Amino acid sequence: MFIFQKRSEINEWLNPPPNYVSTMNEEVILYSTEQCGYCKKARELMDEKGIPYLDYDINRSTEAKNEWKSLGGKGVPVLVINNKVIHGYNRKKIIAYAGE
Repeated sequence: MFIFQKRSEINEWLNPPPNYVSTMNEEVILYSTEQCGYCKKARELMDEKGIPYLDYDINRSTEAKNEWKSLGGKGVPVLVINNKVIHGYNRKKIIAYAGE
């Protein structure tokens, strides 16, 4: 039962997300698609707040799609902010995590 309750933490420990922050000197990575409305909202929010980010379209890049899958991607957007993963558009988390 304990393992089931802590599965996301165990999975992150066994399969840590790539450390893009230190290698790319960017704090935010956005995995998106061109036609996704929530991806557009995420871009607009980050532009509005002056949050620098890298935007990887998972339909145009096999490497981006593989990275997105390794983060547990089942939909878009998926954001990596200071090594924390956000699945879906969550305004409060994006702002909070980017401010850390």
